[in-house]
Amino acid sequence: MPDMRTKMAHLIKKTRERWFSGLMFVGMLCLSVVTLSQARAASIEPFVGSYHGTTIEHAENELQARDLDVVIKETERGFIVDWSTVIHKPDGREKTVSLDVEFYATERADIYGSAMRSGLFGKRIPNDPLKGEPFFWARIVDKTLTIHALYINDEGGYEMQVYKRTLDDDGNLDLIFRRFRDGEQIRDVTGKLTRQPDRY
Repeated sequence: MPDMRTKMAHLIKKTRERWFSGLMFVGMLCLSVVTLSQARAASIEPFVGSYHGTTIEHAENELQARDLDVVIKETERGFIVDWSTVIHKPDGREKTVSLDVEFYATERADIYGSAMRSGLFGKRIPNDPLKGEPFFWARIVDKTLTIHALYINDEGGYEMQVYKRTLDDDGNLDLIFRRFRDGEQIRDVTGKLTRQPDRY
C-alpha cells in the first residue's frame, strides 16, 4: 500500500507540473501574440505618402510662414523620409532646406535607427555626431511618427531637433517641430500637411 500511495502522489505531482507548464506555454503564446500586434500597430504603413502644407514659426512673437513638402516611403527594412522646407525671410528672400533619411527597424520595439552614409565596405551606417554630422533616430507610437536629430557643436555643446508628425482622422499630418540648444528650446514650429496624390 505505501508503494501504491507513493506512486499515486508522484503521478499527481507530475500531472500538476505538466498542467502548469501547459498553462505557462499558453500564457507566453498569448504574450507573443500581443507583442506582435503591438509591433504591427507601430508600422510605418499608415504614414506612407506625399504631403504638402504651410507651417508657422513661433519666435519672439513673430509668425513666419514656411512651405513644406514631405514624402514617406516604405522600404524592405524600414522607411525613408524625404522633406523639403522653403523658409520665407522678412526681407523677401527664400531659403530652401532639403534632407532625406533612411530608417531601419531595430531590436527595440517602435524605435528605428538611421543610415545616411556608406561605410568602408559599402554598407549604409549612421552618421557620427562627434564629427559634426547629425545623428538621427525615429520612433512610432500610435499615430505619431517622431524623428530626433542630434548635433554636437565645436564647443562640445549639443543641439536637438524634434519632428513630430501625427496622423489625423483624414490621413493628413499635424506637425510640431522644436529645436533645443543645450536643453533650452530656441524654436517652435507648427503646421498642417495635407496628403497628396502619390508621386512615386
